[in-house]
Amino acid sequence: MLAAARARADEVGVTPIAPGGGATLRFLAATLDARAIVEIGTGTGVSGVWLLRGMRADGVLTTVDIEAEHQRLARESYTEAGFPHQRIRTIAGAALEVLPRLTDGHYDLVFCDGDKAEYGAYLTEALRLLRPGGVVAFDNALWHDRVADPAQRDEETVTIRDLGKQVAERDDLVPVLLPVGDGLLAAKKVWSP
Repeated sequence: MLAAARARADEVGVTPIAPGGGATLRFLAATLDARAIVEIGTGTGVSGVWLLRGMRADGVLTTVDIEAEHQRLARESYTEAGFPHQRIRTIAGAALEVLPRLTDGHYDLVFCDGDKAEYGAYLTEALRLLRPGGVVAFDNALWHDRVADPAQRDEETVTIRDLGKQVAERDDLVPVLLPVGDGLLAAKKVWSP
């Protein structure tokens, strides 16, 4: 199932989440007993399959991607993995235009694997979307080992580096940087008093 989804990713030039990152997403979804997840960056459905595997049987994955063709391929992956279509809501569009239309405080997990230059804005949206106790996760948090190298100053690397600092400094988040795949930054939104 995932092999076919990965093959589709290769065909369209999408880099799917690594197996270690996918297993971590499944674990997070299962630990949260997730009913509602938002995914930014559908790709060809690799991360979506991992998330769906960890969610409750009645859980719904809302996945956003600017490429409608990628979402079509992802739907093939979900079907092959045996997930009924009513468990997946695909929304084609730019994440920063779609996310403001989603319900505040409704989601258990927000997974970000879209435009790296928009990661800071995704964090803002995720914190609004997450219920207290929910988790936001960012793929590519090490960005090909560039984030730890201060000499790397391209926009994507700087944005991801700044995101890590921002998450670490927030009192309303409990963060962890996991060295799986290309790095997975996850943070739990703590309960408000």
